[in-house]
Amino acid sequence: VQLQASGGGLVQPGGSLRLSCAASGFTFDNYYMGWFRQAPGKEREFVAGISWGGGSTYYADSVKGRFTISRDNAKNTVYLQMNSLKPEDTAVYYCAAGPTLIAAIRGSMDYWGQGTLVTVSS
Repeated sequence: VQLQASGGGLVQPGGSLRLSCAASGFTFDNYYMGWFRQAPGKEREFVAGISWGGGSTYYADSVKGRFTISRDNAKNTVYLQMNSLKPEDTAVYYCAAGPTLIAAIRGSMDYWGQGTLVTVSS
């Protein structure tokens, strides 16, 4: 099983980034997918989640209206479009696969990626 996150980098406040996470080694469209982040000195937190077919999404209040999660089951890939970035969005972002939205909110996912660093700074 592998979850390979990419797309992180340095961006100015107000800018945008698109993260990608390519999955392999499991049946991707059988899993609820989520993005999480961990800022320096803080605990990991849930950011966004998307259902198996992509028809249902859920966001943390801190990113609602700015971030959009999507998935392409044909490519076994989940995305996170991040707009209007703020310095407080600086963190390592992880993608993960699990059974349900509840599991995602609890951080109880089955598979985790290695993370990609997003730095928002002028």
